[in-house]
Amino acid sequence: MKDTYESPLNSRYASKQMQYLFSPDFKFRTWRTLWIALAESEKELGLDITDEQIEELKKYRDDINYDVAQQEEKIVRHDVMAHVHAYGKQCPKAKGIIHLGATSCYVGDNTDIIIMTSALKLVRKKLVNLMDKLSKFAIEQKDQPCLAFTHFQPAQPTTLGKRACLWLQDLLLDMNQLEFQISQMKLLGSKGTTGTQASFKELFDGDVEKIKALEQKIAEKTGFDSCFAVSGQTYPRKLDSQVLYVLSSIAQSASKFTNDLRLLQHLKEVEEPFEKTQIGSSAMAYKRNPMRSERIASLSRFVICDAMNPCMTASTQWFERTLDDSANKRLSVAEAFLAIDAVLEIYYNVVDGMVVYPKMIEKHLMSELPFMATENIMMSAVKKGGDRQELHEKIRVHSMEAGKQVKLYGKENDLLKRIAEDKDFNMTYEELESLMKPENFVGIAPIQTVEFVNNEIKPIIEKYKDELGIEVEINV
Repeated sequence: MKDTYESPLNSRYASKQMQYLFSPDFKFRTWRTLWIALAESEKELGLDITDEQIEELKKYRDDINYDVAQQEEKIVRHDVMAHVHAYGKQCPKAKGIIHLGATSCYVGDNTDIIIMTSALKLVRKKLVNLMDKLSKFAIEQKDQPCLAFTHFQPAQPTTLGKRACLWLQDLLLDMNQLEFQISQMKLLGSKGTTGTQASFKELFDGDVEKIKALEQKIAEKTGFDSCFAVSGQTYPRKLDSQVLYVLSSIAQSASKFTNDLRLLQHLKEVEEPFEKTQIGSSAMAYKRNPMRSERIASLSRFVICDAMNPCMTASTQWFERTLDDSANKRLSVAEAFLAIDAVLEIYYNVVDGMVVYPKMIEKHLMSELPFMATENIMMSAVKKGGDRQELHEKIRVHSMEAGKQVKLYGKENDLLKRIAEDKDFNMTYEELESLMKPENFVGIAPIQTVEFVNNEIKPIIEKYKDELGIEVEINV
């Protein structure tokens, strides 16, 4: 048992994959990757750097002497320079060219962008797996009629599969935003202390084309197409707010899904998974609380609120940079990714094990269907010679009285019986009952479901088919 605080995002929620991307080890390995890319690029552009020096740097890229770096940082009080010194002790031949011409933001900011880009791609992988799982559920349930609700009041029926498409539609919008954001990710590059690249002008004797080529080479060596064209000392902090907006958008979609599912679980129509040995309440042994959905909602709320942090940071930067971004970035960006990672994993787990109760769905639907069938009943009665206006008023009166029987006295809906006994309708109870087929009241919901999945969702799934297949384990 630890005696110091540990973030529950690590101990309870986020996956090991996402945790590693924001770990010190991944950060410092990336620093060394960037130093190698810088040295290689400078050598290719004519600076006096040897192959032997490059090979020495590569040899120790993943063998970081953390103990030395920690001791150095106590002396110099600067994390980047501590790691430069530590790397130099492992690579004595390359010591003099490590970090040549660069400032701290060369490794710090470029690493942040590399981490965020890798994290966005991991989010994309989990999102596409979720969409695949949810689309299969939608197709399975495309013909299952159910009550639809507006204002959480019974409305014209839909199908459970069509309702799942509403959840999918939100995720599709998120995917579009996510893909766009990934396409916009650029490195800071090698801009120098105020973004003027003055140190590299000195290194390359004023050769502007080489200065430009240096950045392009670094970008390509680290998996990017380009660098920001202009910057101060840092990359634009607006990038962080744009990235977290995408995560907030996913959180909004997930929270909306859990609202619907928790209401459906209250109605006993659809439930999230519930383990055989799971305890729903310490006091009420019979309870099946929707704890996974509640956890999604809770973490989603955290992400939505957290998205305000980089907005404030971006809006309060001074000139070429200030350092009031640093502590906030370390918390807000990392924790947003860790939280949304957990949200997507739990969402996937819930969809993977959702339980549908068709009989309860049918019971609720059939109790309301007579009210919704009144238009059809009236048209059938008119065909038999009835007066449309008179019948409309009679149906209104009968409906109000039937509703009163249900609400005031807890009785069954007797609207059909009342209409059958009204001679002006000229319809038997059997004729009226024959109209009560739920599938006749769902419009083209099944067709909408199939077409939406085939036309909108499957192309996304096909595009990322190599990323399908994830294992999700809920810790608590």
